[in-house]
Amino acid sequence: MISSDIQTVLPEISLAVFAMLALLAGVYNGKDKTAPMMVWLTSGMFVLLAAWIGYGGEGTTTAFGGMFVNDGFARFAKVTILLSAAAVLLMSQDYMTKLGLLRFEYPLLVALSVVGMMFMVSAGDLMALYMGLELQSLALYVVASLRRDSVKSTEAGLKYFVLGALSSGLLLYGASLTYGFAGTTLFSGIIAAADGGVSLGMLFGVVFMLAGLAFKVSAAPFHMWTPDVYEGSPTPVTAFFATAPKVAAMAMFARVVHDAFGGIVGEWQQIIAFLSVLSMFLGAIAAIGQTNIKRLMAYSSIAHMGFALMGLAAGTAFGVQAMLIYMAIYVTMNIGTFAFILSMERDGRPVTNIASLNQYAKTEPLKALAVLLLMFSLAGVPPLVGFFGKFYVLRAAYDAGLAWLAVAGVVASVIGAFYYLRIVFYMYFGAEQDDPLDRGMPPVLWGFLVVTAAMMLVGIVNLFGIEPLAQAAAATLVN
Repeated sequence: MISSDIQTVLPEISLAVFAMLALLAGVYNGKDKTAPMMVWLTSGMFVLLAAWIGYGGEGTTTAFGGMFVNDGFARFAKVTILLSAAAVLLMSQDYMTKLGLLRFEYPLLVALSVVGMMFMVSAGDLMALYMGLELQSLALYVVASLRRDSVKSTEAGLKYFVLGALSSGLLLYGASLTYGFAGTTLFSGIIAAADGGVSLGMLFGVVFMLAGLAFKVSAAPFHMWTPDVYEGSPTPVTAFFATAPKVAAMAMFARVVHDAFGGIVGEWQQIIAFLSVLSMFLGAIAAIGQTNIKRLMAYSSIAHMGFALMGLAAGTAFGVQAMLIYMAIYVTMNIGTFAFILSMERDGRPVTNIASLNQYAKTEPLKALAVLLLMFSLAGVPPLVGFFGKFYVLRAAYDAGLAWLAVAGVVASVIGAFYYLRIVFYMYFGAEQDDPLDRGMPPVLWGFLVVTAAMMLVGIVNLFGIEPLAQAAAATLVN
């Protein structure tokens, strides 16, 4: 008979055991020969776990004395994380093989980082949160510098590691202050301790913890690692950074502010609103001058995290619902965009310069149309799905009495539309090019590009039913 604690964490244990068994199999069967098969196996495992979590769980259960929480909110976030990780792994195989980077360790490191993410979103205790966060981060530091013969990739991994250690220090210092003044590391105990009013010491703890968490979602002014790491990492790794870890970090952010500090919304609301405004405007303005599409997507992600934080700043159940819907849409748009970026090649070599897209629509009209739909959706142009994502978070901020934040969001969205539309301009109206990009695209990338672009149009009917799911998930977090 399996104990109820083990049963609650069985999906996480299953994935961790799978990663360890796969590692042993690789050691005895010749590592890199089995790498392509391992990519498919790991992706399949992610999809199976997503189905298990999505269809198998209901209600709220806790494990290990409240350290691990399995509720509707955690399940929504985990399914999004697992499906996006599976998509990115499948997209990366052809690219990594071509560059000789498809090592056996790559899918296993991704699997272990996903285990960390699953623990992060289910954390009910400061120590459990930190363990999940570090498991995720350590695996990501390695995959960022996977390309050992590249100075930029090594630099990306080192920068990510050093700045990640700094953010972990901020988070730990904030957690120690919170523990000192609350007398417990359990979120349920912290919220009870803050019930009669928050002390100055605990307020400092909240500020330091939010600073550490802001780094993980690459919110300004803690964004400094993002452009360099996005540019220096192998493109499939950049695609991974832009999807699953962002969902995990935002879900963890929501879990901490509502489960541990839900009684002092007024105190943390101002901090998150400030992070939101700064991220939206910095991401929108800094991306304008970028010529490298990976750096542009880095600043784009900073701006989008600003919008997601706007939903969180509302401090309401609808705000959390808006944030979850926004993150699900954001991940879908990014998977499609990176499927296209992975296919950008000239003479078989990867290209990241935006100017190389000049007159692209002439040679590849279907691909150009798919990219146009994705760019318009990222910019929030109605009636595409991206517009509804922004509409939800703007409405959440307005309903919570943060009209000024909603207005700032609209202004930042208008500024940010420039660099998405510039890509479309290059593709359709750019200068003639003597040396166009290679034609053709691996079937997997083509499939993801077309499907995600179609979702931007078809999804406007009912957002594929994620609205009621996000509402139910938010209701379990914010009572």
